[in-house]
Amino acid sequence: MTSTASASADVVIVGGAVMGSSTAYHLLADSGFKGRVIVIEKDPTYQLSASALSAASIRQQYSSAVNIRISLHGIQFLRKLGEHLAVDGERPEIDLKEGGYLYCATEAGASILAENHALQTTEGADILLMDPAALKARFPWLNVEDLAVGTWGRSGEGWFDGWGLLQAFRKKARSLGAEYVKGEVAEIEKDGAKIVAVRLKDGTRIACGALVNCAGSGGRGLAAMAGLEIPVQAKRRYVFTFSCKGPVENCPLLIDTSGAYVRPEGEGNFICGASPEAEGDPDWFDEDPASQEIDFSFFEEFIWPSLAHRVPAFEAIRPGRAWAGPYDMCLLDHNAIIGQAGEAQNFYLCNGFSGHGLQQAPAVGRGLSELIVNGGYRTLDLSELGYERVVANRPLLERNVI
Repeated sequence: MTSTASASADVVIVGGAVMGSSTAYHLLADSGFKGRVIVIEKDPTYQLSASALSAASIRQQYSSAVNIRISLHGIQFLRKLGEHLAVDGERPEIDLKEGGYLYCATEAGASILAENHALQTTEGADILLMDPAALKARFPWLNVEDLAVGTWGRSGEGWFDGWGLLQAFRKKARSLGAEYVKGEVAEIEKDGAKIVAVRLKDGTRIACGALVNCAGSGGRGLAAMAGLEIPVQAKRRYVFTFSCKGPVENCPLLIDTSGAYVRPEGEGNFICGASPEAEGDPDWFDEDPASQEIDFSFFEEFIWPSLAHRVPAFEAIRPGRAWAGPYDMCLLDHNAIIGQAGEAQNFYLCNGFSGHGLQQAPAVGRGLSELIVNGGYRTLDLSELGYERVVANRPLLERNVI
């Protein structure tokens, strides 16, 4: 499209990474939807998107039922990804590894893990509650001296190729008719409470029947153009890599009591990270290279010592490359904001996933498509994650935040 171009679509999606592409796919795969979908993506390389830069994992170990249900759907979708997203007989591969999550707790946190475990198993998740002896028997390389309990996902949890999932959704959506436009929204046009069009920085105007905000780190800014304030801030997260020659066989995605995490990435290689304390949590800005710099001291002074305490074999490692990426954090409660946005009934939010985006993309894309096509959820009720809780200042408590 040129600066003088105009277009219209039944649904315009801003942001073409995993959430936007999942929503486009689910819309166009719905037999009840016969409209046109345009996806606006400012950077088709996705080099600064959370979808491409995250640790790409999936878990059911949440403390809220809706998040558990979202991920139970997610793992079923990922297991059959080749069937769902095949194009012209070509089945995508994301190298799904169901190695499980392992949450560790001292005596102080044991009751919380036990309560979470009870809910998870009630919802149908395959999670084991293990005492120190059972942990040591299954993971002999683990230091359990200060642990009271651990919970491990025997199946249904693990990690995968996040870039591959993004590309699979995008390719399938395009094959079904989704049109991807390179551009950045500069203005939202409204008629009363209804959004009628978006205008791109190059002047292109795209009229819309519905607008979906999947803009990732730009989601707060897009919402503000529509006159809406959402408590989402793009934070900076680091992923560090290292290799280790010591025996750490069958390592799950381990979350230490310190909050540091680590998981395998190929034979003898690992990736790791952690969320910093609130007072030292840096912001992320797509346009500012300085905000994307890596703080290696965070690895050397906090992550490595924490992991070496938990896994003594990690005392002798060879550090590798590292990178920074955006973490679109919901400041209210670390849960996503999904669904219709207040009075603007044709404006849909899909923001603030706080590190859960890749694993939640199948269920959320399906849910948004159901809202748009049917006016309500049909398979999995996501209303607990709606904008109404923001207006009411009613956080959805989630204890298991990484």
